[in-house]
Formats: sequence, C-alpha cells, structure tokens
Amino acid sequence: MAVYSYVAKDALGKIVKGQSEAENEQMLVRRLREKGYWVQKVVQEQAAETFAAPAQRRQFNIALFSRVSGKDLATFCRQFATMVDAGVSLVRCLAVLEEQTTSYRLKQIIRDIQASVEAGETLSRTLSKYPGVFSPLFIGLVRAGEVGGVLDETLNRLAGFLEEDQKLRRRVKASMTYPIMVLVAATGIVIGLVTFIVPKFFETFKELGIKELPLPTQILVNASNLLVHRWWLIIVVVVLLVVAIQRYVRTRVGRRHYDWLKLKTPVFGKLNHKIILARFSRTLATLMVSGVPILQAMETVAGAVGNEIVGDVVLEARAAIREGERIGEPLAESGYFPPMVVQMIAIGEETGSLDAMLTKVADFYESEVESTLQSLTSALEPLLILCLGGIVGFIVISLYLPLVSVINTLAGGSEQGIGAQE
Repeated sequence: MAVYSYVAKDALGKIVKGQSEAENEQMLVRRLREKGYWVQKVVQEQAAETFAAPAQRRQFNIALFSRVSGKDLATFCRQFATMVDAGVSLVRCLAVLEEQTTSYRLKQIIRDIQASVEAGETLSRTLSKYPGVFSPLFIGLVRAGEVGGVLDETLNRLAGFLEEDQKLRRRVKASMTYPIMVLVAATGIVIGLVTFIVPKFFETFKELGIKELPLPTQILVNASNLLVHRWWLIIVVVVLLVVAIQRYVRTRVGRRHYDWLKLKTPVFGKLNHKIILARFSRTLATLMVSGVPILQAMETVAGAVGNEIVGDVVLEARAAIREGERIGEPLAESGYFPPMVVQMIAIGEETGSLDAMLTKVADFYESEVESTLQSLTSALEPLLILCLGGIVGFIVISLYLPLVSVINTLAGGSEQGIGAQE
C-alpha cells in the first residue's frame, strides 16, 4: 500500500494532520469520512528510492526497463517461505534471494529491502514502498504473517495464490493467442491486397477507358488511395485516438466507464465477470485463512479485483459489516454477485467456514473461465475466417465489376455490328 499524508477537519472544525497507508487516495478519503473527518488535502508520500543516492538512482532507472512478473514473485515467495521455515534470518534470506533471482528489477528491490530490514524497519512497511511490484494483497499477507508469527505459512499461501493467478492468466493468453494471430494475418493480407493489387487494377481501368466505376469499386479505390498516399494520416489518427483513450481511462470517471464496459460487452463481458468473481473469492479466502481481519481483508479485495465497479460493491459490503450486517446482503443487492456466490458466502458465515466456501467458489469460477475460453476460441476461429473471406470476396468482386461492364459493352457492340451486317 502507498503512504499518504492528509489534512482534514473533525466534527468540531479542528484541523487534523496525519499519515496513513491505503490502496489509493479514494479509499483513504472514504475511510476518513467514516471516522467523521472532512478531508481537505491528500498527498502521496514519495517512496524511499526517490531519496536514493545518485548511483542507486541510476540503477533503478535501468531497472525500470525490466519488469517483475508474477512467476518471479511466486518463486520469490516460495523460496522465501522455505528459508524462513528453516530458521534462516530475514536479512540472510533476502541476501540469498537477491543472488538467485533472474529479474534485474527485483534484484535491486530486494537489495533495498534487505538494507531497510537490517536497519530495523518491518518487512511489510518496506514492501509498501514498491506499490507497482507488491500488491496490497501481498503486503497485507506479509503484515499478517509478521503479527501472527507465521510468516512462512503466509508466504506459502501467497505463493500458491500467485501460482493459481498465473495459471488463470496463462489460460486466457493461450486461448486468445490463435484468434489474435488469425486477426493479424487477415489484416496483413487485406492491407497487402489494397496497397499493392488494387492500384494495378486501377491503372488497367484507366487504360481501358473506364471513367465511371461501380460504387463498391470506387469505395475500394478510395481506401487504396488513402492507404498508399495518406498512410501517415492514418497513423497519426490512430496514435492520437490511443493516447486520448489512455488518458481518459486514467481519470476516475474514465476508469469507471471502462470497467463498466468490460462487464457489459457481449460475450467478453461474461468472461471478464467470471474472472473477477474467481479473483474476489480466491483473494478473500487467502486473506481470511491467513488471519487478516475481515475489514482489512475487504478493503484489500476491493483493490485487487481489478474493477472499480465491483470494488465499490465490496467497499459497500465492508461498510455493512462495520454496522453489524452480513457480507452477502449488499453483494446480492448489487446484481454483480450471482445467487450461488451469495448463498455460499451466507453458508460459510453461518458455519464459520467462510474461507473454505470461498475457495470452492474460486475453483468453480476458474473452471467456468476455462470452459468459456474453450467455447469462445472455438467460436472465434470460424468467425474470423468468415470475416476474412467476406472482405477478400468484396475486394475480388469490386475489382471485377468494371471488367464485367466492359465485357458486356463489347459483347453488345459486337451483336449490333453483326445485326447491321445482316
């Protein structure tokens, strides 16, 4: 979690200043308002590496070009847990992990973590300096392990969670690889036809004296001229459009619209919804079995589901829990959580086995995601081939329509000549 400094007023109008950790600025503001504060200013504190020495800063700038993958983090957790369970000190564990990791960026981060832990800072607080690498779930589980004295167990659970999450991501990528390759190949074929073949036919039309082209042919010629002579304009428009969409999505309103669109898009919306439900269930189960308090766990889950619309529903459920209500009621009212999920959560609350029920829900939706991906891939392949065939067919027909009209004209002239001779 990031660290924020805030300035607020209490119920009596007195200025209150302080620092707090939170997933983001909005969650901190919401938490302060629950305490009766009127927030005036929130500023994120700079991470420790901002104040690093020039040599260290150069190292981190180089490290920015590399990334820390989920596989690297899962291996890091698994090896860390094994050494902690064997009684190795944290500083020694981090030194060994620094040598073994293959990620340059993670190597630099572990080196800084080792220095901070050696100086007396807690491991979870040090990890929070790198919110782009260690998620709130990661930091929350490490903090719970430190408090409960079971850091090796929580690291093992975290490694298992990361491995399951990576499996889910790999399934999605593997299922979408072939359709994307077909789409790229089809786009390349169409661009090649329009760029190289159509202009040669257009020159033939001029040589034959064809002045008026059929509408499909004229549309194809205009598209070809645009690609050949105004290709730079297409690139500029595409780049500007991508930049504008990215900037809009980075705003709070744009992010909410984008998350809403991901849930409502036909076919892909249902798939994304199932992924969110699987992530919600797996994350909450992992946090609860590790001993994280329910309010803190719900706040972490709200930021981990990857969708602000569903995240707000989870925060509403968290507020209901503070008032003594059950988790399932606000989730059911939102419409984003199916009755089966709500009932499983309700049974888990009544029997005291909420973490086990959530794990079963996560397993169910992960299998649903896999079957949906298989069905989607099977449906996309013929659809893409059909679209490619339709586009190529349109190009071929558009190119031969003028030739057909010329042949008909010549045939009509020949018949008239024969009739005149007779």
